[in-house]
Amino acid sequence: MNYGKNIERHMPKCLECGDQIRYGRTDKKFCCDECKNRHYNNLAKGSRAFRRKVLSMLSGNYDVLNEILRSGASSVDLMDAVAMGFAPGVMTSFRKSGKHDEFGCFDIRYIMTRTRIYSISKIQNVYLPLHSGTKKE
Repeated sequence: MNYGKNIERHMPKCLECGDQIRYGRTDKKFCCDECKNRHYNNLAKGSRAFRRKVLSMLSGNYDVLNEILRSGASSVDLMDAVAMGFAPGVMTSFRKSGKHDEFGCFDIRYIMTRTRIYSISKIQNVYLPLHSGTKKE
């Protein structure tokens, strides 16, 4: 038996702060819960920033289209819409409608060509499911 021998333990370093981890499992990655939370929050930061940017652009498009509708118009020159803050490549839905491409921004529908946005209208009676799970009987 080797009771008297000192067994040298490899001491891992915290992935967040770099301090040596002096206790716990040998495959432990973080020295404390704070470092663990900070590490995973930093990993998710880029994804959250991207989603926030896209939602901001969608919200801006919705505001521009809604303003056009409130003014009583149902069409506008694309360059005028862009000057108002409209981002043409950002939408929540797309479908082919005959020979036109129909786009959507939440509950507003529109047809967009290279130079014009027209047939802008609000979708009435939008169905929103209460949950996305399957119904259990």
